[in-house]
Amino acid sequence: MGEDRDGYGRDRDRERERKRDRRRSDSRSRERERRRRKSRSRSKEKERKNRKSQSKEKEKKASRRRKPSLYWDLPPAAAGQIPAPLIDPNPQAAVPVVGSTITRQARRLYVGNIPFGVTEEEMMDFFNQQMHVAGLAQALGNPILACQINLDKNFAFLEFRSIDETSQAMAFDGINFKGQSLKIRRPHDYQPMPGMTDSFSVTMSGLPGLGVVSTMVQDSPHKIFIGGLPNCLNEDQLFGGNLIRVKELLMSFGQLRAFNLVKDSATGLSKGYAFCEYQDIMITDQAIAGLNGMQLGDKKLIVQRASVGAKNHQVNVHILEDIREECGKYGVVQSLDIPRPIENVDIPGLGKVFVEFNSVIDCQKAQQNLTGRKFANRMVVTSYFDPDKYHRLY
Repeated sequence: MGEDRDGYGRDRDRERERKRDRRRSDSRSRERERRRRKSRSRSKEKERKNRKSQSKEKEKKASRRRKPSLYWDLPPAAAGQIPAPLIDPNPQAAVPVVGSTITRQARRLYVGNIPFGVTEEEMMDFFNQQMHVAGLAQALGNPILACQINLDKNFAFLEFRSIDETSQAMAFDGINFKGQSLKIRRPHDYQPMPGMTDSFSVTMSGLPGLGVVSTMVQDSPHKIFIGGLPNCLNEDQLFGGNLIRVKELLMSFGQLRAFNLVKDSATGLSKGYAFCEYQDIMITDQAIAGLNGMQLGDKKLIVQRASVGAKNHQVNVHILEDIREECGKYGVVQSLDIPRPIENVDIPGLGKVFVEFNSVIDCQKAQQNLTGRKFANRMVVTSYFDPDKYHRLY
């Protein structure tokens, strides 16, 4: 009997001990849960503060302009709501392509103004040789893999083995091949690879030994206008009985950085004027003084800075900067041109501003956001302009 009571007492003690252990364990579990909830609460609060801080910083950056715009209005709440006819009716062109197709787009270049009758093999051999001579080839072998020529429209497409070599080859814009000054451009369907910029390390001035003169004359205080040229002329034809070509006449004063004879898009003949810029900007005034008023047959040359007049030039620079900055919010601006009036010369596109974007998507984004805005108290109307025609004219 005594042993039974002792055993029963021990069982009760063990049961009480187990209950105390369970209570202590439950208490510890509740404490851990409270600490976890408190920690999560602190983390969420910290995350909310970080998001708020980042939001304020973004608003601050968005509101911070390099300088206040003198011309643009504030974007209205309905900016981007433009009439349907102003949008490119072919939206498929704006759809980004993925996979190997976009890689191929980034490895192709358009080559315009090619010599009549040239073969694909000759084009490939010429550019492969020039890539190695200029030190732009990044490995042994041929950088150009393929060439397609359109003889009817006088242009070709080159396909390169790498994206980097394709970008480097943009420096050949204006190179002379069989007496023709070639135009090198990105294809219309070009889309930069994600994370890459559309820039190249070699400039036109970096290849003077190859006779490269760019066909794109950028706006600058040193851009020269040459008017009074015969309308039947191209840059490689002769001045009547004179044995001087257009570029040779200009290069008698120094090495050219860029030259563009403006041609009629239908006939390919000169419109009677051109633009150029010298490598050495100190030559600019000397060339203007030497060429302006020169008699050529029954015409006299008109040679002057394209941005004639210091006051007008200053205003134009401010306008260009303002437009470039605003358009840059919607994509990469490749080039921008404002045709200026020149006495006794019919200049196409007066009163308009031409902006070339890096891609169709950037162009459409800018069109949607800028149409209906006001610039210098005038309503902004936008429309698509053919890139080939733009480069021929400007």
